[in-house]
Amino acid sequence: MEAAVYCRVSDVAQEKEGTSLKSQLEACKKLAHEKGYETRDEHIIQEVYSGLTLDRPDLTKLRGWLRNGEVNAVVVYSSDRFSRDGYDFLTLVRDCRKANVDLLCVTEPLQDGQVGELISYVRGWASKLEAEKIKERTMRGRRMRVETYGKLPTGRGVLYGYNYDKERGLNIANNCLDIVRMVGMWVLEEGISLNEACRRLMKMGIVAPKGGTKWSRSAVGRILRNPTYAGKTYAFKTKTVGNRRVCCPQEDQVEIPNAVDRVAFTWEEWLGIQRQLDKNKELSPRNQKLSYLLRGMVFCKWDGHKYYGVPMHGKPYYRCRNHSKLLSPEPCHNRNVNGEWLDNSVWHEVEKVLKNPKIILAELQRRKESGSEVEHLEKHMQLNRGRLDTLNEAETRYLRLYGLGFLPLDRLENECKKIKVDRQRIEQENVELEKRIRDAREITLSISNIKRVCKLAAKNLANFTDEQKRLALQALDIKVWVDGDSITIEGVLPMPEMDTVSQPV
Repeated sequence: MEAAVYCRVSDVAQEKEGTSLKSQLEACKKLAHEKGYETRDEHIIQEVYSGLTLDRPDLTKLRGWLRNGEVNAVVVYSSDRFSRDGYDFLTLVRDCRKANVDLLCVTEPLQDGQVGELISYVRGWASKLEAEKIKERTMRGRRMRVETYGKLPTGRGVLYGYNYDKERGLNIANNCLDIVRMVGMWVLEEGISLNEACRRLMKMGIVAPKGGTKWSRSAVGRILRNPTYAGKTYAFKTKTVGNRRVCCPQEDQVEIPNAVDRVAFTWEEWLGIQRQLDKNKELSPRNQKLSYLLRGMVFCKWDGHKYYGVPMHGKPYYRCRNHSKLLSPEPCHNRNVNGEWLDNSVWHEVEKVLKNPKIILAELQRRKESGSEVEHLEKHMQLNRGRLDTLNEAETRYLRLYGLGFLPLDRLENECKKIKVDRQRIEQENVELEKRIRDAREITLSISNIKRVCKLAAKNLANFTDEQKRLALQALDIKVWVDGDSITIEGVLPMPEMDTVSQPV
């Protein structure tokens, strides 16, 4: 029998000391062997992450092992290493119990039953309270450091164009500050967009803040919006709420005088840049109030990406997400689709279905008798499981490449972040599929009720708002696939294939 070992520390400082994770691992392996379990390297996790959340990359991997029946036990050093939140710890305990997996703890016994769950919850609650007190004391010390000595609270997250000096508590300007000024002057004097600034920087081969030469609008925007480049530096501008970073009120921020030894702009220049950025934002086609009824429901047949709404010549259009050269080295050349034409055409077909209850009844009866809906959904879930396995394999490859020195840390972080987002999306989709499978298996037909609903819908279709239309489209699980000049509509009911050649320009 095999055991998985999970070790955790909260920050890089502990991890770099090389003692905490190592001592945890040795104690966990010793306990596993005493209990008759084997431990293999591929099932050993040493994670540097906060224990106040379940949204941890390696913990997600461990929970996947539980679901797949890959291990017979999980060994942790202490309950607070597994989780610092009582409710989250119970969730992990129940995950183990559901998978029929033993949970072993080096420092304290874990009791079964309701009494054991209560004790575990209290321990987790106390651990969370301790973590919050540590965080509060740390923040109080940082604030005192800023207010008393005028020093930045930390050297992490150093601004582009500056190097942090721990002794002086200052950001010392480097040559990249000249690049900041150059970009700011482009915006101020020429009024260019952030997209155009990115294109120029990439054409010049200038290295981006996180390495490489691929600049993003958000990176350039953050730089130009930061008043530090004009000599005004603030600490405690954001705080963590749950798993999100939010802006703090101005009165809670602390200004640090003379925090930088050189600036990119005068205060007047910086204010002028802000006015131009605001003007560009107002004039941007992105902010024109256009309607996109099918947002989130249009997909590219060529690469599988979603289409998104984008104004063109003042009109709504749908475009493949992979179209932009800024987002992909090999952009998709599938055609753009006139949004107004597509919305009206798809809704016209849906209207015909809603007006004819016989079509709905016949299809529901057919699916009930054949079970094709359940089979289709189960195949979709199986495909998603394969995608999750592929993501896990990709993550493992990136980690191995990083360990061998073939992949820089910033590239590893970016790729793992993308994998995390895709994994969460697929897992959420599987949750929804499971619910739909349950609903499909329990379907009962009431012809009179369905006729009544369809009659009500047909009577009010002419007065449907966009939101009511979207609800109807979502209920029918409408998906629109763009394949060059061909448009295919998929949904719970049979839908036609359309030709886009006649769409308005």
